[in-house]
Amino acid sequence: MTNRAHLLLFDVDGTILLWGGAGARALDESFEELFNVPGAMKGVRPHGKTDTLICREMFLRHLGRDGEVEEYRRLLDRYVEILPHAVAESVSYRLMPGIPALLELISEREDVALGLGTGNIEPGARIKLERVGLNRFFSFGGFGCDAAERARLIETGFQRGENWIQSRESGSEIIRWVIGDTWRDVEAGHACGARTVAVATGGDSLEELAGTKPDHLFSDFGDPAPFLSLLDGP
Repeated sequence: MTNRAHLLLFDVDGTILLWGGAGARALDESFEELFNVPGAMKGVRPHGKTDTLICREMFLRHLGRDGEVEEYRRLLDRYVEILPHAVAESVSYRLMPGIPALLELISEREDVALGLGTGNIEPGARIKLERVGLNRFFSFGGFGCDAAERARLIETGFQRGENWIQSRESGSEIIRWVIGDTWRDVEAGHACGARTVAVATGGDSLEELAGTKPDHLFSDFGDPAPFLSLLDGP
C-alpha cells in the first residue's frame, strides 16, 4: 500500500458476471422443497436486491406473510447446498466484457484494495465466482448476510476494507469506490460517501444509470484503460 489507497467494492451479478438464472433456480428448488411452493421466484426480480429481500418477497408473494428468522436460515442454507450444481450446469453463465483483464490489472497495483459489495450472501457470491476462479481477487467484502439494506452492507464492506488497509499501512488516505450495474449500487455508494462507477452490463441501461448521477458511467469494461485512468486522477 501507499499513503493513498483506493478501496474498491465490486458488485457481482451483472457487474462481474451473469449466472444465467442459476441463483433463481436454486432458490426455486429450495423454496419448493421446504415450503411446498413451486416456481416461487416467478415474478420476483432480483435487480440489485439483497438475498434477504428476495427471500422476503417470495414469502410475501406466495405465503402471504414474512418469513421467520429460522425459515430464512433454512432456506438460504439449502440454497447454498444446491447452488454449486446450478452454477456448474448453467449454459448461460458468462463473465462481463473485460472483467478478467481489469481485475488482473487492478490487483497488480499497490495502491488498490479489492473487495466485494454484493447483495449475495457471502457463500453464494463465492460459489458464483469460483466457477471462473475469481475469488482470489477479493479477500473481504460486504454481503447480503451482513444487512438486508444495500447501503448498510456496503458500509460494512468498506469498514472491513479499511481495517485491511490500515493493518498493512496505517495512516493511509482511503478513497472509497463502488462499482455496480444498477441504481441501487449508485444510491448505496452515494450514501456511504464513495465515488460511484456504473456499468450498463446488467440490470439498467446507460440512460437509466445516467439518471442516478454516478460519478462515472461505462457501457462495459471491454477496454480497461478508461477505468484504470480514474485511479490516477485527483
